[in-house]
Parts: sequence; structure tokens; C-alpha cells
Amino acid sequence: MIFCPFLIMISIQKFMPVKDKTYRILISAAEPSADAICAGLINAIKKICPDIEFIGFGGPKMHQAGCRLLEETAASAVMTYKAVSHISRYYALIRKVRNYLKSEKADLVIVCDSPAFNFHIAKAAKKAGIKTLFYVAPQLWAWGQWRIGKLRKYCDKLCCILPFEEEWFRQRGIDAVYVGHPLLDNLDSGTLGKSKSFSEFQPQSARIALMPGSREAEINTLWQPMQQIALKLKQKYPQISFTAVAPDNEKLQLLKQMELSDLDCQYSIDTVFQTAGLSDLAIVASGSATIQVAAAGCPMVIMYQSSRLLWQLLGKRLIKTKHLSLVNILAQKNIVPEFMPYFSSIEPIILSVENLLADKNKLSSISSELINLAKNLAGENCAQKTAHIAVSML
Repeated sequence: MIFCPFLIMISIQKFMPVKDKTYRILISAAEPSADAICAGLINAIKKICPDIEFIGFGGPKMHQAGCRLLEETAASAVMTYKAVSHISRYYALIRKVRNYLKSEKADLVIVCDSPAFNFHIAKAAKKAGIKTLFYVAPQLWAWGQWRIGKLRKYCDKLCCILPFEEEWFRQRGIDAVYVGHPLLDNLDSGTLGKSKSFSEFQPQSARIALMPGSREAEINTLWQPMQQIALKLKQKYPQISFTAVAPDNEKLQLLKQMELSDLDCQYSIDTVFQTAGLSDLAIVASGSATIQVAAAGCPMVIMYQSSRLLWQLLGKRLIKTKHLSLVNILAQKNIVPEFMPYFSSIEPIILSVENLLADKNKLSSISSELINLAKNLAGENCAQKTAHIAVSML
């Protein structure tokens, strides 16, 4: 084979964007966690190509990163079973995207999470002849496997944030790659939390973190029962302390407005990892926050509220995984107690928390397992990897 520098240079240039062209990327994020993830991606892309223009749907973090928002969507994110009341608004947004892509062509569309909404965005991009990058794989492996054909049709590249997803999607004809977990992008083996020993731990002085989620719908359904659990624990352990974490100042005000009169609670904004590192136990809404809590080595109890009727009719039939929380799914066993779905009675949750607080060895064991689990997700430079993939698609 003849070595030819000219041909090698041509091959490299084939995958690089044209330098004298201003590219435009449309990004769609429909909830607070996706807003934060996409903000990190925008910053990473800018380091490679500073002149790229970003427009899209998202929240304040994307806007701060330099994305011109066509509409704020992250603040109004809702849980699946309550999304019906928002259908008209979502379809208005979808029409807005279609019209925009007809008049102001984008060079790439990136959709992040929220497949019920973002499948429509990807479909509009496909119709407009624009490549689409899915960032954060839709959890079709858990439920909704019938949508794999739709994903195959509308997705040009899929960036997975959980290690097992790459193989699962590739086996089903999706061009998928594992990039790491974006919420652990700034952590590596040196900055992960340390396993907690609990050798000097006393339950009567336990520090408990309360994390009712980032969506308003989650807060509306989980914050009150979390407070009730806290008050019950306070009756048994008068010196116990609580810190609640809100994703932003708007949600912080909502937590304070809904605070029960007898609750003595500290508040913090956007400090899931830091607060978990300072806590002995966390009560957490199911979702991405559980990964950050795990990275801090903090034992936790996970909650998620759902409609009892919809769960009985559909949920328990559609969901294919043995475990429901991300932490236990990744571990393939019950590392932490999960109450998913939680309906009304908080007594089983209180009992579970009390049993953990009474068992130093169990707390220490959970902490070690969570740190080991997080080590497999951290230090992958997720945003940087995804940024290079996005730029290569221009």
C-alpha cells in the first residue's frame, strides 16, 4: 500500500466543518436536568468551534451558555402521567419547530432526553433533511420497546450515558456510542466522594438530605410526603437535621411556600452532590439526582409518585426491568430501597429509613457499593466526547 499524505489529509478534512461557514445547531431540552446537560454540551462545542450559533428550546442554563431560546421549556416539565394537560402546548412547540426549520435551516439538531416530545422534533428534522443527534438515550430498554423503529428512523447518532445501553441499541440497528454520564463530568477517581464509614455515627444526630426533584410536578407530589417523613423522624430523633435541595431559585421559593410549619429545614440550590457528601442519608426523587447522590457515597431511599390507576392498567405491564431506580438498574440488584411508585402511605418509607439509621454496617456497605458503581460512570469527559461527535456531524 502506497503512503499518501494528501489522501490522509483529505480524509481528515472530510469529517471537519468548513471553517468559513457559520453553522447553526438547534437543541431541544424539555426539563431542568436536560437544560443543565445541554448547557455543558454547548460550552464543550464552543471550545472546538467558537463561531457556531445555538438556538433551541430549553432553560436558563442553556441561555447562559449562549443558546438563543425560541421558547422556555425546561421550567414546565411534567411527569408522564400528568402530561395530558400540556399536549396542546407541546404540539404548538412542535409546529413552531417545523415552521422554523422550513424558514431558518439548521445544520444539526440535537435532542436531549424527553422522547415523547423530542421524537416529534427529530421527525421534523428528518423531514427537513437535517441530521439528528440524540443525547441521552430514551430508556426503551425499560419500557416502550415498540418505539425502537421510530428511533432508528429519526436518529442519526445516539449518545448513551449508561454503559449497557450502547450494546443494547446497536443490537437493534442504532448507531449508538457510550459517552459517560454528563452529571459526573467534573468528577473522576480523585474527586468522587469517599465511602462513608459510619463508625462514629449516631442516628439521633443524623443529617438527612431531602431531594424532591427538579420538576414542579415532582415537587407538588413528593415534597409534602418527604416533609411528613422528616417530621416523623424528628419525633423519634429530636436532634436530627434536614437540608432540602432545589434545582434553582424558582423551585426554592416553591419549596419554602409549601414548607410545613413544624419543619426545621436548611435549603440549598443546585448542590445535590455537595449536600449528599455532607449527609448521612438522602431521601431522593427518582431520576438523575440519584446518580450524583451515589457519587457522593450517600445511602439513600428513592421515591416516585404515580397514578395508582395508570400503574395498575399500564405501568406494571409496560415496564420490563426488575428494578426501577437508575442506581438499582445499574447494580442489577437492590442496593438502596426504592418506593416506585409511591402512592399514599409513608409508613413503609419511614420504617425503611429507620432501619437504615439503626444499622451502621448496612449504611457503610451501601456507601461503598454506591462509590464503586459511580466509578464506572465518572471521568469519561461526556460533554467533550459528545461535542466532538456533534462537530463531526456538521
